[in-house]
Amino acid sequence: MTARVLVLGAGSAAAENLARALRDAEPAIVLLGANDDRFVLKHSSADARYLVPAAGAPDFVRCVAALARAERVDLVIPTTDHHVLALSAGRRALSGRVFLPAHAAIARCRDKYALTIALRRRGLPAPLTYPVPRVDAIARTFARFGRRRRLWCRPRTGTCARGGAAVATAEEATRWIRLWETMQAVPASSFTLSEYLPGREILCQSVWQRGRLVLANTFERVSYFGVDNIPSGVTSLSSLAKTVVEPAVVDLCRRAIRVIAPAASGAFSVDVKEDGEGRPHVTEINAGRFFMAMTAFDRVLKHGIVRTYLRLALGEPVELTDEYDTVDGYYMVRDLDVTPGIFHADEMFDGIAESPR
Repeated sequence: MTARVLVLGAGSAAAENLARALRDAEPAIVLLGANDDRFVLKHSSADARYLVPAAGAPDFVRCVAALARAERVDLVIPTTDHHVLALSAGRRALSGRVFLPAHAAIARCRDKYALTIALRRRGLPAPLTYPVPRVDAIARTFARFGRRRRLWCRPRTGTCARGGAAVATAEEATRWIRLWETMQAVPASSFTLSEYLPGREILCQSVWQRGRLVLANTFERVSYFGVDNIPSGVTSLSSLAKTVVEPAVVDLCRRAIRVIAPAASGAFSVDVKEDGEGRPHVTEINAGRFFMAMTAFDRVLKHGIVRTYLRLALGEPVELTDEYDTVDGYYMVRDLDVTPGIFHADEMFDGIAESPR
């Protein structure tokens, strides 16, 4: 395959992980990169690099479309929710060069409260959640949960657990929300309170075509970056993650995506959190993109979700006998300024000696 692919956010961790997976999948691919930040763009490994407006700029789609025409781009791949939303809204200008879910599904998933309500109405497990209308209503909203020990406080939109924290009292929630109002201009009405889920965090990446699940894989976040500097202790930026075999989670994610997007096409990345009894709940769905780092696992999976996405997006035939691509026991180790490492559990002690005591 000699496709010409334009990756947005070039030079970022998400884009570089994706670029490595694309080149592993199709060595002959021509990889172009674009970013609105020239410093990050300079770090890109793309074959050619282009400076474009930010995704929120009025001329973003026009410039990306013009670049795609000029460079004969076959496919434009987003790496952030901002890219997804902008490309989706302007997809007509891109003349079939994107592989995205319907715009209504993307918008629904962007609002975590709306997503949770939609899933719970269909009987799917998602955390009980209430919106915070204003600061002076926080105590009343908190009381609706009864005698729960902790709640999760977070904005309705955003990524990487931005603005999220576990709170034990209405006073803690009020102080947390006021801090974000003061420091980041996030209004109280942007926040929600939901039941706190203390169990494992499992991720499910999937690729769909016209309502059919084509391929899915699952991972567990084990530890996170920067937890000593973050009150919540959670960032969703995993420093250590591992492959897991969780068919029940895949089934839950399949049902959740069909609620939101009955004719789903493209990528869906679902965050699942277990409650205290190990029951999985859908906490958010990232429609239209992959997780930032989990594409690094493609090198040890049988089919490779990036390869499958690429072939579907370009109209190539994909015939897989099993829609769940899973392998157990592989770990991804991440840190700043290094390529993610993938190791099997059996290798973890190879070449490592204990120091004398």
